[in-house]
Amino acid sequence: MSTPDPQPPVPDASRPESKDRIYRSPAGIAGGALLLIIAGWLGIDALISGHGRTPWLALAALILIVPLVSAFTLRPAVYANEDRLRIRNPFRVIVLPWGKVAALRSSYSNEVVDTSGTKYQLWAIPVSLRARKKVAKQQARGAAGANGGGRMSQIGRTSAFGRPSSVHAEPTRAQTDQIMDDLRELSEARAATEGAQGEVSVRWAYEVMGPAIAGAILLAVLLALG
Repeated sequence: MSTPDPQPPVPDASRPESKDRIYRSPAGIAGGALLLIIAGWLGIDALISGHGRTPWLALAALILIVPLVSAFTLRPAVYANEDRLRIRNPFRVIVLPWGKVAALRSSYSNEVVDTSGTKYQLWAIPVSLRARKKVAKQQARGAAGANGGGRMSQIGRTSAFGRPSSVHAEPTRAQTDQIMDDLRELSEARAATEGAQGEVSVRWAYEVMGPAIAGAILLAVLLALG
């Protein structure tokens, strides 16, 4: 009596893709929303109450301004999972498998360098020199308190009711610097894995560039016609 052939194992490639960590700039989003509200208010008012060529100029300006403001404020984002880093910048989307990431650098801007030496800026993770200085001052105050032998810095504060209160640890890194540290750690841990291999892909954001170019051409034509 023959025995049935064993079923082939399920390939590992069928595993679900890991969930993305998403990084965006809250300040950029807030600033972009404010600019869009102002542009929309002024533009719509000109469209409704303007005379002569004013409504057409307002329309062309809106077609130009809205995509550009959105591209530089609302659009930027960084998505990271166990296999790759996806960067959504104003005019491009870059996908880098961790195996192709050579370095993640932080100076006056945050950027990733692939194995070919090409650099890509992380628009969604801007460097804050002010935050760095604030953390440095907090660390200096903490070091001064520890070196001074202050009993309060050693055992914590005591509340008004005689019970020790919790002491919140001072941040040791600026927020964006900590994000870059997390990305470096993920890159180092996943770079050699099978799922993190592949080629770097770059796609231009024609959905942003097209309307902006159209608005610029229309505005230039209207201004040239006088």
